[in-house]
Amino acid sequence: MPDTVVPIGPRSAIDSKLPYTALKPGEVALVGAGPGDPELLTIKALNMLRQAEVILYDYLVSDEILSLVSSDAILVCVGKRAGAHSVPQHKTNQLLVDFAKQGYRVARIKGGDPFVFGRGAEELEVLVDNGIGFQVIPGITAASGATAYAGIPLTHRDYAQTAMFVTGHLKDEDSTVDWSTLARKNQTLVIYMGLMKSSIIEQQLTQYGRSEDTPIAIIERGTQASQKVIYGRLSQLSELSTQAASPALIVVGEVVALGKKLAWFDTETAETKNAQAKLSGQ
Repeated sequence: MPDTVVPIGPRSAIDSKLPYTALKPGEVALVGAGPGDPELLTIKALNMLRQAEVILYDYLVSDEILSLVSSDAILVCVGKRAGAHSVPQHKTNQLLVDFAKQGYRVARIKGGDPFVFGRGAEELEVLVDNGIGFQVIPGITAASGATAYAGIPLTHRDYAQTAMFVTGHLKDEDSTVDWSTLARKNQTLVIYMGLMKSSIIEQQLTQYGRSEDTPIAIIERGTQASQKVIYGRLSQLSELSTQAASPALIVVGEVVALGKKLAWFDTETAETKNAQAKLSGQ
């Protein structure tokens, strides 16, 4: 059984009764931060963030989540963003190794889930090669979190029997993509990082049989107070993508038609709640 430790930071009457896994000196915790809403963090993720002495984070990790870490922690941004200065992956790998070998308790926190288009496994391979111990704390991936907050079910008995998650980082005319599979009817397609390739996605999906009238949604900053959902049809994807900014998900499928009917997330309420939390120092 793993050691247990009381985490750094304030604790409520509820979480004082819960077990806590220790993050040992020289160990790395690979933590999924979820899509942005800090209330979607797992208890274990919060525990690791409170214990960590060094935290390497991406741009997708919200400010509200970073505010939960220990005030003594060293914060290192290793994010990647299209068209902006980015930290090369090999440097991130080396930082993890260096901090761990110096005996720090290290948390590597990523937006969403680190094993879903997050390069988490690549970083862990480097740790294994250097004899460094680690833990993996999964997070809610953006595909399920953002769609839930937009009122869009990933599956539905009447509209979608399968769901597929793909990355939009595609080369022009990328021969490795099986577009015929992605274009199947009665299937929900969730595309990460697809705004820049939206015209190719629109063209290929329609070419391989997806109807131009298939409902689509672009969910910008899903689960956060600034969440924005743009609705349309597949034939409008490239046009509507110009109205959105990263981070954003593209959702293609009949289930999108349920989004407006099942919408529940009040972004104004969420924004007020976040502002009150900041004022109270939480």
